[in-house]
Amino acid sequence: MSVWKSFRALYFATLLMLLGSGLLSTYLALHVAERADGIWVGALMTGFYLGLVLGGKIGHRLIARVGHIRAYVASAGIVTAAVLLHGLTDSLPAWLLLRVQVGLGMMCMYMVVESWLNEQSTSAERGMVFSGYMMASYLGMVLGQLVLAAMPDLTINLLLFVALCFALCLVPVALTRRIHPEPLHPAPLEPRYFLERVPLSMLTSLAAGAMVGAFYGLAPLYGSRIGLPTHMIGLFMATCIVAGLLVQGPLGWLSDHFDRPTLIRTCSALLMLVALPQALLIDLPLPLIFIGGSLTCMLFFSLYPLAVAFANDNIEAEKRVSLTAVLLTTFGVGASISPLLIGALMKSLGPNMLYVAFSVFAMCIAAMVRPQAISGEHLTTEAPLQHISMPDGISSSPLAAALDPRIEESHVQEQMQDCPLTDVGEYSEEQHY
Repeated sequence: MSVWKSFRALYFATLLMLLGSGLLSTYLALHVAERADGIWVGALMTGFYLGLVLGGKIGHRLIARVGHIRAYVASAGIVTAAVLLHGLTDSLPAWLLLRVQVGLGMMCMYMVVESWLNEQSTSAERGMVFSGYMMASYLGMVLGQLVLAAMPDLTINLLLFVALCFALCLVPVALTRRIHPEPLHPAPLEPRYFLERVPLSMLTSLAAGAMVGAFYGLAPLYGSRIGLPTHMIGLFMATCIVAGLLVQGPLGWLSDHFDRPTLIRTCSALLMLVALPQALLIDLPLPLIFIGGSLTCMLFFSLYPLAVAFANDNIEAEKRVSLTAVLLTTFGVGASISPLLIGALMKSLGPNMLYVAFSVFAMCIAAMVRPQAISGEHLTTEAPLQHISMPDGISSSPLAAALDPRIEESHVQEQMQDCPLTDVGEYSEEQHY
């Protein structure tokens, strides 16, 4: 509790960020569903994830130019303005550009918070700091959906509430008395290297990103198309996100005691089966819709953390910062593409295509992650490393790697000093204690 208390300002800022972001995503999905088809709903989520993916490099340059607090204040101000602009125009192309802008701004905000958490925590407490950050992220997303359940009318008041959240998250960061973090240093992406060393983790991250992006972007549309009222859609989303959070503890224990590729394949096979009822039927009773959605989220929220843990088992410590940046980027690419494609399928073939897509992605992972496809030739001597529950990709930046207590400080420093800047690089932080 003393560790969490010392970082309460940054945790509160994270909670407000994710509260506003989660509420905005669901509000836009439902609002657009009333006047357009699923393609536009998916396109808006695609724009948001595209902004997150592109924001790593832009955020680094902004922070290097003006510093952490000014970069955070500027980004939060731009995001607040973008949220309010949604209420001043009904143009869907304009909304698409605004979603990209929100993604860009939020990635910079993530980078500021995560670099601060990393530099102001010791190696011994970094795992606890990371868990507090993860809980603040998930709690913010859940509260955003509960706000929608309490305010089901899709009026401009919800946009004002979202803007209020982004405006208030400025306060704890602007008033913090903590020492400013050191400037960020680049860590290169090496996708070809990691594709050769950990191809199954790369595939799993891509598919997990596709499912998570489709869920946040299109699950509200699914609920609307099967006849759920707005307040029930908010409760449905909140229940699913809570289920994804609650499974992280048991998942960590299983990951530390059982073979991780087997767990990935088992979760994928179960996901394929659990999603089938909602893939085949659209007139299920309400309790089964909630139970099926929660079980589905529990399973696909498990895939990315397992992929990260398995990849770290097969990569040397000095490469793990770059590894996490590559996996997060791969996750973001999957999340950027899937909402648009699945939205088009939902328009043509019905809302159950969301769960059909979940089953298909899970089947692909189960088919590819086979015991005979794993040689173990790159397994590190310290494997299996301790499992760390990772955020689901919508609430973290490439700097999340630096918070991972499995990555030793000396290795991070050595890599940051030796690696050159690349055109497509993601960024981590040189640590000073």
